[in-house]
Amino acid sequence: RSAIRRSIRTSLPCQGDRRACSTQARGAASRGERARTPRVRDDRLMCGIAGKVFHDGSRPVERDLLARMAASIRHRGPDDEGIWTAPGVGLVHRRLAVIDLSPRGHQPMASADGTRHIVFNGEIYNHRELRRELESAGHAFVSDSDTEVLLHLHERHGVGMLDHLRGMFAFAIWDARTRTLFAARDRLGKKPFHYLHDGEKLIFASEPRAILLDPSVAAAPDGDAIGDYLTFGYVPGARSALRGLAKLPPAHYLLLRDGRLDVRRWWDVRFLPKRTESEAELE
Repeated sequence: RSAIRRSIRTSLPCQGDRRACSTQARGAASRGERARTPRVRDDRLMCGIAGKVFHDGSRPVERDLLARMAASIRHRGPDDEGIWTAPGVGLVHRRLAVIDLSPRGHQPMASADGTRHIVFNGEIYNHRELRRELESAGHAFVSDSDTEVLLHLHERHGVGMLDHLRGMFAFAIWDARTRTLFAARDRLGKKPFHYLHDGEKLIFASEPRAILLDPSVAAAPDGDAIGDYLTFGYVPGARSALRGLAKLPPAHYLLLRDGRLDVRRWWDVRFLPKRTESEAELE
């Protein structure tokens, strides 16, 4: 019986509620059986995104390549897979369904008029408040997902949408009207975004392995970046351990249009002057 209790203690996901776990363990032990572990999601699971954009809008993106990129990040999103292509562009998504588990949350997701497509990894914590604001401004929604909120927010505010977001995210939005790729990363870089930009295309993904599947990309180590890793335990800034591959830094966005890539910071920590008023004065 003591062996049973030990087994129960190690298998129960108490999730901070020791009293509930203790009660469950005692009940199982009294029946002489092993406690069943509830099915929970692995914390390592998350969504995965990828894509490829040619400067030349007439060049087709290989759907077979996009399928292999999706397969390489399947472990990030086991619930669904989506691939979308148009002349000169292709987007990939592997989904872990968290908000709006229905097929309406499928990605890549298109705007109502079909001019925008998004792939999104993360969660927008204030998406309900943002949705109410957008609905009051006349926007109509067809899903309950935070992904659709991002599409409408981009339609209304453009790049300025980032100032309205609270959450962890990495996303890319293709705007067919201006043939512009807009991608952004959250304030502290919780969600990853890797990319390669050469003279003819931009390839991006949640993980470098997906980018390296493109036959035009060589997996060459960056000696200086590896030196940084051995010194600091990580590769700082926008560099990566592979030559030619970059990280979109936290709190940055990128715009790709007419073959020109522009990377900018959209948020930074602000240190306000120390308050000198007394507690009574502040009240």
